[in-house]
Amino acid sequence: MKDKDKKSLTLKTLNKSNVWDLNENDIIRLLEAGGKDADTKDNLHHYLEIIKSAFDIEDIKSDRPEVLKKYEARGFKVGSMRIEEGAKQKVGVKKRPILRVTDLTYENIHHITAAKLMEVLDRNFGGGWDSLSQSIQDIIESGFDISTTTLPKDRIHKHGGMYDNKIADGYDVLEIEMGSWVEAIFAKVKPENEKPHVKFSTDRPSHNSEDNVDEERELSESYENTSEDEDDTFDEEKLLEESYRTTIEQNPEDLDISAEDVADEEEEY
Repeated sequence: MKDKDKKSLTLKTLNKSNVWDLNENDIIRLLEAGGKDADTKDNLHHYLEIIKSAFDIEDIKSDRPEVLKKYEARGFKVGSMRIEEGAKQKVGVKKRPILRVTDLTYENIHHITAAKLMEVLDRNFGGGWDSLSQSIQDIIESGFDISTTTLPKDRIHKHGGMYDNKIADGYDVLEIEMGSWVEAIFAKVKPENEKPHVKFSTDRPSHNSEDNVDEERELSESYENTSEDEDDTFDEEKLLEESYRTTIEQNPEDLDISAEDVADEEEEY
């Protein structure tokens, strides 16, 4: 949000989405200005609830310098707001950091960069995209285009492959090592004109790009004779199966197989 847009915001136009565009000084300015408006003061509790969705606010009981310095040392900006006629209250305001995946919401996901998202994902788990809950995946996908691929370490950076194509297309990437394999998670901010939507299906979405079809075929041919005796902490055969299980989905009803055909085939065995 541009500075001029921030200055045009008031407590009355504040919501749980645009509040994430503001910093501590912006909030203090709004609180100080809001105290001069009778209607705003009557609804102050409502506006504070909106602000508290993105900021920590603490009442400061003393205005002694040593007390204020302690709040500032904790990252708070100190200001004041008018709580009643002629009375002001010192407050400390600090924006809530987005450090864990559980800090992500539908309101703040549109106010972070893909690089910031990669930091959050890297800090919070080591098990790959599927280790995230469906609700967290839905929140992330409301603001970002997400793709994933899982390949052996010596294949992940194959020249001209999916990795190179995604980077060239402006995606940020997070690599997660899984034994001798690597899962790459690609993220790119969705265009502003692409409205987020809430998913009601409990089915997990497929994130494997169509580019992965060729990767899967080549990988299958190259590694079909890989020894099962490798000393690895991961079941690579199982990982291969799971990594590409969503690459090509086929509805059984679309297959031209009748119950009689199945029965005839079973009698032959």
